[in-house]
Amino acid sequence: MEYTALYRRFRPMTFDEIVGQNHITTTLKNQVIADRVGHAYLFTGCRGCGKTSSAKVLARAINCLNPKNGEPCNECSVCKAALDGSLTDIVEMDAASNNSVDDIRAIRDEVNFLPTVAKYRVYIIDEVHMLSTGAFNALLKTLEEPPKHVKFILATTEPQKLPATILSRCQRFDFKKIPDEDIASNLEKICKECNIDYTEGAINLIAELSEGAMRDALSILERCAQDGESKIDEDKIKELVGIPKIEYISGLVEKIIDYDGESALNITKDIINEGKDLNNLLWEMIKYIRDILIYLSTKELSNIYSKDDVKKIEELSAKTNNERLLKIIYSLSELENDIKWSSQKNIVFQVGILKLCTKQTMPIEERIQKLEEAVKNGTIQQVNVSAKESTTSKQNVDKVSVNKPKTESKTEPKTSSATSNNASSSANKSAGTLANKSGDFWQNIINTLKEERMPMLYSNLVNAKGVLLDDMTLGIEFENGLNSFGRGVIERPENMAELKRLASIEFKKDMRIKLIDKKATTTKENNNSFDIGIDVNMIDG
Repeated sequence: MEYTALYRRFRPMTFDEIVGQNHITTTLKNQVIADRVGHAYLFTGCRGCGKTSSAKVLARAINCLNPKNGEPCNECSVCKAALDGSLTDIVEMDAASNNSVDDIRAIRDEVNFLPTVAKYRVYIIDEVHMLSTGAFNALLKTLEEPPKHVKFILATTEPQKLPATILSRCQRFDFKKIPDEDIASNLEKICKECNIDYTEGAINLIAELSEGAMRDALSILERCAQDGESKIDEDKIKELVGIPKIEYISGLVEKIIDYDGESALNITKDIINEGKDLNNLLWEMIKYIRDILIYLSTKELSNIYSKDDVKKIEELSAKTNNERLLKIIYSLSELENDIKWSSQKNIVFQVGILKLCTKQTMPIEERIQKLEEAVKNGTIQQVNVSAKESTTSKQNVDKVSVNKPKTESKTEPKTSSATSNNASSSANKSAGTLANKSGDFWQNIINTLKEERMPMLYSNLVNAKGVLLDDMTLGIEFENGLNSFGRGVIERPENMAELKRLASIEFKKDMRIKLIDKKATTTKENNNSFDIGIDVNMIDG
């Protein structure tokens, strides 16, 4: 007897046998019962979710001589002829290989003939999105107003590729991915009928690997059942599909979380030596990290994990946080894309894993926040920043070195009303008067910068002095000099505009800002300076 693949052998024969699509099968049954079947249908959804099976059941149901509650009887002459493929009134066409204008014109000529045996002539066009533009145009008129004895059922996985003129002429039904629970339940029934020995974990794993497609699930089950061994378990499935064992996955993820590059590299060597597919490995790693992320948020896990696996996930979740896990997932996704286009897949993969095991510098937002908190708490008094400019990315990367106050007591910045040596005596007198009226003007500006959460501007001005050069100019003096990085921060347009605004508020008129470098060269750091370990990555502009 000729062997039949499982997905063909167990193809649904009625609407009730179609798994996971009750929202569609119920509507179709009601239409058949009420004899209100449309002239054109469009079935869309992922692969293996029941589109073609539903189309065949519907074609038999509307032509069945003895329908029962909207279901085909599968016993009458019409149903039997449809099942064995001898009924010429039900035409199945693959648009992927029959996508020309001539193919559609042949259908357009045939629809004028009455069906030979059945009540309706039904055309099932699978992968309809593959039709050419000319073929779609040839189908339009017939699809809109076909003869009363003709029905069209179109099926596709990519409805967005269909012209709007086609979509508007069809009743559209969107098939959803079949839930894992429904797939697992159906697989258990098939295993019992075929006398296949299995474990519950194996069935759940197949359901997850199928990604909502019953046909894929049956294909995986068939491969596992034909290797000659007695029982199907998780290890057998992973071996056949090419997925590394959970020990490899959890071990590699743990080394990434621990920044242990050497151990991670050893694990990748073992995986490569076993010939595992790297795309499958990355896919499994992303899913595993996703499950850790879900566990952190909900304390729930999929039922594919054993007790030991759950315990391991609990340990890993205690070592990390949501932000780190999300970054790893994004990095692995980028690595997967890089591998697809590389001729040296193993090297790209190992380099990507090592990069994940390297500690990254603290994010700029977190560094600024940490610096701001230190300044507010009085832990630091002066921030000296030396910048290394990059000509390619305009990114300045260096460390922030902070000098401790020379005295423990906090001293308020002195307010200076000194004037320029070249200013006239009348300007000196006017500047002095303004300084006396607003003796704390500079401290007010500094405090406002703190309140407005502008830490980089504040940290570069906290030890400077405000000096009135004339009645229209506020000078900012830097006793210890002003390096290029600090000048770059202060002279940014938005920062200069903010300083002008605050100065104008203090003196109640438009003011200009002038930076005064009192020292041409940067002095050496004081011996009692300390490094707070904050790596600042500033992006200019």
